[in-house]
Amino acid sequence: MLAAPISAQDFQKGLEAYRNGDYATALKEWTPLAEGGDSVAQYNLGVMYKNGWGVSQDDKEAVRWYRLAAEQGYAMAQFTLGAMYENGQGVLADYVIAHMWYDIADVNGNEKGAGNREDIAKEMMPEGISKAEAMATVCMISNYKKCGY
Repeated sequence: MLAAPISAQDFQKGLEAYRNGDYATALKEWTPLAEGGDSVAQYNLGVMYKNGWGVSQDDKEAVRWYRLAAEQGYAMAQFTLGAMYENGQGVLADYVIAHMWYDIADVNGNEKGAGNREDIAKEMMPEGISKAEAMATVCMISNYKKCGY
């Protein structure tokens, strides 16, 4: 029972450090939480690796953390993972998977997901869009265990 308050305190300590530009402390506080499955801490580590804040910039590591958070239903991570696939950052560019993640992010409340999904659809063939939509359905039904890759 003590773990929850300590985790919340650790997350808050990391957030305050992050906001003050003390990325080393944020990393120290958030890494154990992220490794323990905290989706917000996972997403935040993804942001840190994407931008090289307190760590060496590493898009592949950013994608790893974003994926862990996305597969727990964290909509912002799903949206950002879509952007990583759209732009080929840390992964091979793949509009079908990007569309899938944007669609899932939209369903989970990230309003930008819909806009990005519609924008990327303009660059896709109808078969790719249909595949992405089917993959999004399978991903969500499987509770993020079968997400197209």
